[in-house]
Amino acid sequence: MADESQITPSAFVCEGGLIANRSTFIMQPGQALQLENFEPDTEGGYRRIDGYQKHVRQVVPHTSSTDEQVLLTTTFSDKVIAARGEKIWSTTTTSLGTSSSDAIASGTAMTGSGVITSVSTTGFSSSGTIQIDDELFTYTGITSTTFTGVTRAVSSTIAANHSATSDASRTVISENWTVRDTGRTGALKYRTERFNYDGNAKLILVDGANAPVILNTSLATTDVSESAVAGATIVTSFREHMFYAGMSTTPQEVVFSAPFNEDDFQAGQGAGSFKVDDTIVGLKVFRDGLFVFCENRIFKLTGTSSANFAVSSVTRDIGCINGDTIQEFAGDLIFLGPDGLRTVAGTAKIGDVELGTISSNVQSLFDENITNAVAFDSVVIPQKTQYRLFFSKAAGSDSLTEGLICVLKQIGQSTGYEFSRIKGIKPSCTDTFIKAGDVLVLHGGFDGYVYRQEEGITFDGTAINGKYRSSDLTFNDPGIRKHMQRVIVNYKPESTIDADLFVRYDYEASNSARPAAYPLDSEDIAGIYGLSTYGSPTYGGPSQPLLRQSVEGSGFAVALRVNDGGVTAPYSLKGFQLEYQLGARR
Repeated sequence: MADESQITPSAFVCEGGLIANRSTFIMQPGQALQLENFEPDTEGGYRRIDGYQKHVRQVVPHTSSTDEQVLLTTTFSDKVIAARGEKIWSTTTTSLGTSSSDAIASGTAMTGSGVITSVSTTGFSSSGTIQIDDELFTYTGITSTTFTGVTRAVSSTIAANHSATSDASRTVISENWTVRDTGRTGALKYRTERFNYDGNAKLILVDGANAPVILNTSLATTDVSESAVAGATIVTSFREHMFYAGMSTTPQEVVFSAPFNEDDFQAGQGAGSFKVDDTIVGLKVFRDGLFVFCENRIFKLTGTSSANFAVSSVTRDIGCINGDTIQEFAGDLIFLGPDGLRTVAGTAKIGDVELGTISSNVQSLFDENITNAVAFDSVVIPQKTQYRLFFSKAAGSDSLTEGLICVLKQIGQSTGYEFSRIKGIKPSCTDTFIKAGDVLVLHGGFDGYVYRQEEGITFDGTAINGKYRSSDLTFNDPGIRKHMQRVIVNYKPESTIDADLFVRYDYEASNSARPAAYPLDSEDIAGIYGLSTYGSPTYGGPSQPLLRQSVEGSGFAVALRVNDGGVTAPYSLKGFQLEYQLGARR
C-alpha cells in the first residue's frame, strides 16, 4: 500500500478547448488534444453534445430521384417549410379520432399486415407514418376508414395499449407535406429572409435558378417579377429595401427594391443597384450597415435610402469562402475566411472596423475539410453562446462528416473562444429560429428528411461517440517518473451514463503502460424533484460528483482519455485531480 504522506496531488479544470496546432509540450493542463462530440460549456468544463432527431417523421417528397437532398428547411407561419427537387413544401398536421370501439393492444402483432380502423382517413397520404399517443406506426395503404400494412413501434418508439375510452377517442396524428410551389427547375440551395413591410409577415426565398418567391402567412406564393434578380442566390432586407445578389450573369452586382416593396424596382420609387469589384458570396446586416462579403474582399453599405447609400471598403485583403458560414454571433459577425474563422467587430472609433482571426488553435481542421466540402452550413445556438460550422462532403457518410463548435466563454477576467470537433452531423441546409424563447435548430439531410438538433441522445438512432484526451502532463518536470496512485474525476452526469476513463503514459508510445479502462460511475447523480425518475438518481446526491479511482502504471508523462459508448445521456467533464508518487529521475 502506498505511503499517503508521499503522494503528490495535482489538479486542473477542463478549460481552453481543443488545441490542434500546438505542441503537447506547451499545452496548458486543461486544454484538450482530442475533443470530439463535446462542447465547451459556458458553465465550465466540456459537455457531451445532445443528439438530433427527425423533426418531421415523413420524408420530404422527391421529384425525380430518391437521393435528392433537402435544399431548404425553415419555419414560417407555424409550419416547417422545406424544398426538394422542383417543389417547395410545408407541413400540415392532421388529427382525427379512432372509433370508441377500437383498441390497439400492446401485444397486437403488426408486422406489415396489421390494420388500424379509424372514423376517417381523410387528409392522410396513401402511405406514411402516424402517431398514436407516443407510439409511431408506418402504413403502406389506406381505405376510407383504415390504415393497412401497419408496422408498429417504429423509430425506437414503444408498443403500448391504445384502447379508446368511453368518453374520448384516441388522437391519431400524421405529418404530411403539402406542396406550395412547383416548377422550380434547377433549384440550388435556398436562402431566405423574413420581413414585414405592410403589416403582414412574409417569407422570401431565392434558389439560384428561378425567380425569387414570396410566401404569405396563408402560404400562398407569388414570384418576384423583376428579371434582373432571377437566379439570385442571396437575399436580405436592409432599411426596408430588399437586396438581391448572387445572380450568375451579374455576380458582382447588388440590386435593391424600392422601400417597403420587395417587387418594385423603379428607380423613381427608390430602387437601384451597385457593383463591387469582386464576386459576391454573402450579404449580412450588422449594426448600422449592410456588409457585402466577396471571395477576396469585404465592403460595407451605409445610409438610409438610394439618395444617400454609400459603399466603402472594409478590407481588400480578406474574403469569405462561403456565405452560409456568415452569422451574427455574440455581438459580432463571424465568417469563414481563407485562414479560418474571423470576426468583423465595430470598434469604439466610429466607422472603424477590426478584422480578427479567432481559430488559430484549430486551423488544421480547416485545412482538412475546406477543400473537399461540397456544402458549408452554420447555425448559432444563442443560449450556449455557440456557433457551429459543418463541412459536408458528397461521398462521405454521416458518421465521417466533420464540423466545428466555437463557444465564447468567460475565461478568468476576460472572454475568449474555445473549440471542439463534431463528427456525425451532415446537413445539406440549416436554420435557427427563435420563438417565445424556444430555440429551434433545424437541418435538412441529404437523405430527404428534416431534423432537429439539440434533441435526444443519438444522431437519429446512431451512436454519438464522445472522445476526450487531455494534454500530456509532466507536472513541470518531464525528467522524473511518476507512479500514479489515484485519479479523481469531477464530472456532472445528466442521467445514467456509459463512459470509460483511460490512463496513458509517455505520449502513448507503443512500449508504454496501457492499463485497462476504468468505468465512470453515475450512481451518485443528484435527484432533481419533479424531473428525475424515481429509483435512479440519488436524492440529495452531489450534482457534480467526484469519482475516486485507484489507477496503475507509471511514466514520465501521463494523459487521460474519456470515451463513451455512444448511447448515453450527456455529461460534463469539469476537472481532474491526479495523485502520484515521485520516482527516479531519467
